[in-house]
Amino acid sequence: MSPNEEPEPADAPAPHRTERHPPGLYALFTAEMWERFSYYGMRALLVLYLTKALGYDEHAAFAVYAVYTGLVYLTPLIGGRLADLYLGQRKAVFVGGIVMALGQFALSQPSLLHLGLGLLIVGNGFFKPNISVMVGSLYPEGDARRDGAYTIFYMGINLGAFVAPFVAGTLGERYGWGYGFVSAGIGMILGVLTFAITQRFLQGAGLPPGREAAADAVLSPRDWIEIVAISAGLAALTYAAIQGWPTIRPLWSPGFTESSDAVAMLYKGTLIIAGLALFIWATERKADAEMAALHEPFTAVDWQRVVVIVIISLFSILFWAGFEQTGTTLNLFADKLTDRNVFGYEIPTSWFQSINPVFIITLAPVLAVVWTKLAERKVALPSVAKQGLGLVLLSGAFWLMFFAEKRSASGPVSPLWLVGVYLIFTVSELFLSPIGLSLVTKLSHPRIASLMMAFWFLCTAAANYLAGMMKALVAPYDFNLWIVLGLMALVPGLLMLALTPLLVKLSHGRV
Repeated sequence: MSPNEEPEPADAPAPHRTERHPPGLYALFTAEMWERFSYYGMRALLVLYLTKALGYDEHAAFAVYAVYTGLVYLTPLIGGRLADLYLGQRKAVFVGGIVMALGQFALSQPSLLHLGLGLLIVGNGFFKPNISVMVGSLYPEGDARRDGAYTIFYMGINLGAFVAPFVAGTLGERYGWGYGFVSAGIGMILGVLTFAITQRFLQGAGLPPGREAAADAVLSPRDWIEIVAISAGLAALTYAAIQGWPTIRPLWSPGFTESSDAVAMLYKGTLIIAGLALFIWATERKADAEMAALHEPFTAVDWQRVVVIVIISLFSILFWAGFEQTGTTLNLFADKLTDRNVFGYEIPTSWFQSINPVFIITLAPVLAVVWTKLAERKVALPSVAKQGLGLVLLSGAFWLMFFAEKRSASGPVSPLWLVGVYLIFTVSELFLSPIGLSLVTKLSHPRIASLMMAFWFLCTAAANYLAGMMKALVAPYDFNLWIVLGLMALVPGLLMLALTPLLVKLSHGRV
């Protein structure tokens, strides 16, 4: 919804729209494509880099991956909140992009590993939730094109993810790890430049709160000065935090937590939640004033929609905890247990990370058309039902991996096993992830749109951390990892399908 547009009543019928998507969608598509090139280029290399270049053992590398991918989806709570109240989504996206580019360049130097990861974590918090929110801002409430728009936007994510392993992965594995990370940094710079050039197509979306602007408005010189100053300040704070870590660590990891992984996770989770709660409380007075100025107080219907967002976000944890095995266990399965020789050429391990994106690019347009046509004919599946089906489908990939692992006992297996797994991953992802992004924007009150998107990513943060720790968590009990992950997807998927009528009711016409 554009900043100056009145929302439609919750029970208003969806307008029948057949016009094309606005050009702002493709501006956001391109910027996100380059950002995802940067992120997935780094992700394809991280575990391999830690184990092959820096001497980490498998569990230590998975732990670093878990902490990094967890925090990279946690900081959007802060970046989203600051964008809602002060910066606006556009300035936040520029800040995040600049800081992430610095992080990728820092990773090219082994001595700056922690600084590079820290900058990526902080920068992503400003970039990720806010560019996603702007997609929804291009469409009025009830527009049947919105689910299709997020599916198209998702293609941008996966186009970048498809190219990244071929470029960053090949450079890193074949010519030097630093070259791979530098290429990811260049991709991030291209994303920032693309967003700067195309921002005039955004229909006024994403400008700082309270600013009246024409549809083709761009940021002012003062905004750019603030963007540079904030980016430099965040980089300096991240460096100071890395340098001060020996002093902070006793608070973060007191001795009593080292005796139990479960106690440690509970303690650290409590610290994180308490810190975020304090941050939100500290900004609530500004939020209250903003709400009064906009004359859009929360109603009982708004709170019920927030409940739906919370429920679907919690279910998404179980999805991503399985899906994100891509960067850890599946990555090493490709490296150690898969026959990568094709006509005498050994395929780089990182190339397997491109299988899922190429399927996304192939199938996303098909589903985008399907969702739009079903909505126009008023026979669409509720969004929450699509997500439940996505979880059920995901479980099938882990049953397939169970048999692939059995076959690998007698030697490296055909790469077709992983191709099949990633095909199932792709279909299930398209049922859940872009639909979830769309649903969060549909259900959010305008004043907390970025915050609610950030909550979605908070749950993704928990899932990413859980994904990295899953193998270590099941090992003491001698459980088969793939069976555990299969059940973690199947049971909640069926439960979500059962809850669909209730969630539809609580959404008041917006699912």
